Amino acid sequence: QVQLVESGGGLVQAGGSLRLSCAASGRTFSTYGMCWFRQAPGKGREFVATITGSGTTTYYAGSVKGRFTISRGDAKNLVYLQMNSLKPEDTAVYYCAKKRRDSVNYYVTSSYDVWGQGTQVTVSS
Repeated sequence: QVQLVESGGGLVQAGGSLRLSCAASGRTFSTYGMCWFRQAPGKGREFVATITGSGTTTYYAGSVKGRFTISRGDAKNLVYLQMNSLKPEDTAVYYCAKKRRDSVNYYVTSSYDVWGQGTQVTVSS
């Protein structure tokens, strides 16, 4: 069973950068697609980015495309989210999750079956 732990969140000024990490346990981690979602206060969980098990294909939400980069380092069972040019509207709790093998739609929460506890990102104006 894969377990996920996020880290790297914090407080940053608008225009700044943060890199989030998601550490996974489990020897088959590299075979799973992974993603980042976020949830702002009073809002639903929103898709941010996803990466395939091979790491060769990525998809991004339109609101973060060109500013955020998802990547993985299988040797250390890690998935990263590099966030640049941060905006106050990026403020949220960020979650990483493992994709179900049989899921098709990468942008919905039901496609993912293991979630981390989340890490808070706050962007001040």
